[in-house]
Amino acid sequence: MKNITQNYIKTIVLFVSVFFASTLFAGSSQAGGEIHYKPEQIIKFAKKVEKTLAKKGARVAIIGRVGRARKDLPEGISFTHTALIVYSQITTKDGRKLPGYVIYNLYQRANELNVSDLIVDYPVDFFAGVEELEAGLIIPKPELQRKLLKVIASPTYKQLHDPSYSVIANPFNEGFQNCTEHTLDVITAAIYNTDDLKVIKANLKAYFTPQEVNVNPLKLFLGNMFIDDVTTSDHPDTPVTATFTTIGKFLTKYNLASESLIVKLTI
Repeated sequence: MKNITQNYIKTIVLFVSVFFASTLFAGSSQAGGEIHYKPEQIIKFAKKVEKTLAKKGARVAIIGRVGRARKDLPEGISFTHTALIVYSQITTKDGRKLPGYVIYNLYQRANELNVSDLIVDYPVDFFAGVEELEAGLIIPKPELQRKLLKVIASPTYKQLHDPSYSVIANPFNEGFQNCTEHTLDVITAAIYNTDDLKVIKANLKAYFTPQEVNVNPLKLFLGNMFIDDVTTSDHPDTPVTATFTTIGKFLTKYNLASESLIVKLTI
């Protein structure tokens, strides 16, 4: 009887994992992933993103990628992972220093989905496991770029990281965080010149409009029970989360963005 019960629970967990992953972002905030494109396509696209940013004179920008098929994403969500891309001097293995862009990410762990780490990688790595070679770019106004660079280079960047990961983390409170919330916290820290998380959250509640998580309530309930990186415990009401799109709207509304654009692979 004990073995039957254990097998039954395992079957339920497996079913829920597949059922829920098809409508949210599972794996989309991890490094790596299944490769869907040829290496030369990924390299070409990564270079196109870098050249686009360079032509715009962007020293730092917000970048989004498509980690799952768009048809599988909840309504209102177009990008599954958000990070900061920064113009830098890159040291090669042979000691040369070359100009290029590096990406500051919050990635969930592959073997501990409810835990995240701050990882720096490069555009080729960032796009290696995407479902579509398409990037969203938000270029902040020059003054905000300067402030962002200051925060990224300071202890504040790491201090704002909460390793307790939830794919639908509530951006208005502490306790859980995803990649987009961390990016938003860093942006807000730069805007208000603060490292005080309570001040950051108070201003987000006052000025930021999140995305409602439009997922079937049953799926959300089951995901909350059985999936490690899904929780609704930080949501007092309808679950909401930060997205690449809502960050773009926030910065545009308050005249903090110079431009928002989409970059696609051209064959």
